[in-house]
Amino acid sequence: MTFWEERIARPLNALHLDTARSKVWAFAVLALLLPAVVTLASYRRNPQPLDDTIAPELRSVSSETARQLNDWLTERLSDQRTAASSYVVAENLARMRPGSAGAQAVGRLRDYLNTVRERCTGCEALSVVDARGRAVASSAGHTSGMQPTLEKLNGLQTGDALLGEAYWDAGIGKPAIVLTVPIRQTDGRFLGAFAAKVNLRSVADMLQRLAPSEPGDVYLVTDEGKLVMRARVSSAEVMRTRLAKTTTQALFDKEGTSVVYKRADGREVVGTLRRVPQLHLAAVAELPREQAQRQVVRPAGSPGAILAALLAGVGLMAAGLGLFIVRPLGRLTKAAARVAAGDLSVDLPVVATGELGFLTQVFNTLVSRLRERESQAELERLSVTDALTGLYNRRHLMETLSSEAQRSRRLRRPFSVLLADVDHFKQYNDTNGHIAGDAALTKVADILRKTTRAVDCVARYGGEEFLVVLLETTVTTAVLVAERIRARVAAEAFGAGRMSLSIGVAECPAHGDTPETLIASADAAMYQAKAGGRDRVVAVDGQPEKAKQRRGDA
Repeated sequence: MTFWEERIARPLNALHLDTARSKVWAFAVLALLLPAVVTLASYRRNPQPLDDTIAPELRSVSSETARQLNDWLTERLSDQRTAASSYVVAENLARMRPGSAGAQAVGRLRDYLNTVRERCTGCEALSVVDARGRAVASSAGHTSGMQPTLEKLNGLQTGDALLGEAYWDAGIGKPAIVLTVPIRQTDGRFLGAFAAKVNLRSVADMLQRLAPSEPGDVYLVTDEGKLVMRARVSSAEVMRTRLAKTTTQALFDKEGTSVVYKRADGREVVGTLRRVPQLHLAAVAELPREQAQRQVVRPAGSPGAILAALLAGVGLMAAGLGLFIVRPLGRLTKAAARVAAGDLSVDLPVVATGELGFLTQVFNTLVSRLRERESQAELERLSVTDALTGLYNRRHLMETLSSEAQRSRRLRRPFSVLLADVDHFKQYNDTNGHIAGDAALTKVADILRKTTRAVDCVARYGGEEFLVVLLETTVTTAVLVAERIRARVAAEAFGAGRMSLSIGVAECPAHGDTPETLIASADAAMYQAKAGGRDRVVAVDGQPEKAKQRRGDA
């Protein structure tokens, strides 16, 4: 038995300090008594102004403003990247060339930009710029100030976003900012930029909502001290205002703490700043200094002796907290970190009593259930995937098609399917063996997965047939995707030679509004590709036709 257990632990256990609450209360009493005994004889009260009386409130306002502004930016950039990743943008921008085809591509881009702008909150205008810095297409609205310089455009080729400076747009009568994201092909090649001019009205509403009560204020300021907008006013005049250089430096140097300074109107205030690094802005919350006054205690005795006594007392209490509470919690923290890293083999021994013991039991139960859920998730994954290729199986495919057909009828939004068949696969399989045939199917499946979007559904339909569901895609765009897939397979080197695909393309609801009729249409188009010499893409050109050849002829 250790000295701690014999001399200290036993007496403390006799006080029934076996719960976290009782231990915290005991140490709280000691924490109050010790400083009180030390300070009663050596301190005297003395009125003195304190600038950070309400510093917690200011820190809360500035931090929350910075957090919500960062969330606002993240949401806007996410929506913009989604719009820029559309096939409409990449395919039409890649087809830009003089003549009618280029004019048609510009028209499609302009229509798409206007559609996106109608759904985009705060978007004043959208623009597509090619890799040489030329504005190719733009939506309706005020497009001034949206053209990126060639230097910035070159920098965007390796970056993920380009953020302009906030400015007052006289054309819309509001503060605005230009956000630009890259446009890339599926292979990662840089095609150009997708720019959006966004007004800051929603940011102004956010400042009004978060601002402290009057006469307090919260505002946004650049790294150079230039004001962008205040909670209760947004104007060109505000954006021409600058903080004093000394004030700006003090706020940024002491980020997160209260700083006393004078405003332009001469009023002395207390302010706290929090940066928003991505936007090169900072949120400042301020209140008049007279609201931050209170009485403080000034030591009359020896500061060194008082500090030594306080440190000794705090050290003893910290040691006690560590033995009773912190150490068991540390074990739980390390175990939780292992679980977060994916290690579900954790099983903590229950050695404590009270809340910590119960918490350990609950933790073990939670880990056990996570293990069970992980096993169940793996079973569910296996039930909807093909064992050979790892693609979705036919059962999951039909469920997805049924769901998308219903959604297409309800929202009147088209989608397309590609039915692809490996040409001469039976001959390849008979000649090279089943192992080589399985490897070839796996490689074709991998090409299909890499040349389609994450939101699309790629499935093994049966044997050497694959079916791809392209969400919110017309037959025109689907043919381009199918041609890219066909060319990729034709150029790929397989172990025993080359392979090719015959692909049929159909659109819902134009070529069928049920899974069966849509697949039948794509199947008929696919057999037209077979009849036309294989290694080609054929789209349904009218009403769905029944396949006139047996699958054994494939």
